[in-house]
Amino acid sequence: MRNSKISGVGHYVPERIVSNKDLEKLMDTSDEWIRERTGIVERRYFQEGVDTTANMAAQASQKALKMAGLEATDLDMIVFATLSPDYVFPGSGVLLQRELGIKEIPALDVRNQCSGFIYALSVADQFIKTGMYNNVLVVGSEIHSSGLDFTTRGRGVSVIFGDGAGAVVLTPSENNEQGILSTHLHADGEFAEELAVLDPGSNKKDRLTHEMLDSGSIYPHMNGNMVFKHAVTRFPEVIMEALQKNGYKPEDIDMLIPHQANLRITSYIQQKMGLPSEKVMSNIHKYGNTTAASVPIALSEALEEGRIKEGDLVCLAAFGSGFTWASALIRW
Repeated sequence: MRNSKISGVGHYVPERIVSNKDLEKLMDTSDEWIRERTGIVERRYFQEGVDTTANMAAQASQKALKMAGLEATDLDMIVFATLSPDYVFPGSGVLLQRELGIKEIPALDVRNQCSGFIYALSVADQFIKTGMYNNVLVVGSEIHSSGLDFTTRGRGVSVIFGDGAGAVVLTPSENNEQGILSTHLHADGEFAEELAVLDPGSNKKDRLTHEMLDSGSIYPHMNGNMVFKHAVTRFPEVIMEALQKNGYKPEDIDMLIPHQANLRITSYIQQKMGLPSEKVMSNIHKYGNTTAASVPIALSEALEEGRIKEGDLVCLAAFGSGFTWASALIRW
């Protein structure tokens, strides 16, 4: 089987910057409290009428296509990861296809939340490995800000999330020792409700009621301690799984790009893996948690900053709602 490689990367974040000080005006919180618990200083929020989940993805995709030296018409498939699609249905994959001005190629939507981009990357990788497709666009794009509880009741979750998009173009690698070496996907549904938006849902006769609005069940719920406990266990596990699969050790990693969930989690992973700061990408202070978009945005910025060069061993890893967790090991 042939390998796939990332030939192009791009990201887009909305222009509107929302600082911790801005959130102090909406709820009982503080800049100090948010920084201490999350490492977040600011995040980006979409502008209605300007940004959508699909068109943010399109802007990130155009940058990735340019880097890859391809046109949108060269694409064979779109794999779109998001928990915040523009519509309940159809998914945002077909809307991105329309934004890019292309027709008929398949558009697959992936719903694996914070692990969504790596799940999507793994799916795309398999299509290229089998020879079914050659050029696959993989996207993570999220608009969280329109679905958050900006009262004191929701502060534990609402201060964390931001909006943005990232994309990569996968193409076949001419060298089987270069490109995506392996991907590793896991899930444990026992903890599904520990990080979830429970309403509206199809499991109730009335999908949306005044009671749901009043109780706040339409907003994200997170058991922070439970999520942290599992994240700091699963992150190192899935990173080590990827390394051992390919005969490497933590010290062989040139760049680790974890999902940007919480700076404390990233710091724990860095310490656990014994990696210096220059080998761990962190941009949560600027963007907060952008869920499926966080890994590709961080990857794009790492490349822009010259922190990844040809031949480097790059590891992507994520953990989130589901619970789901995943990793990908890449020889750049």
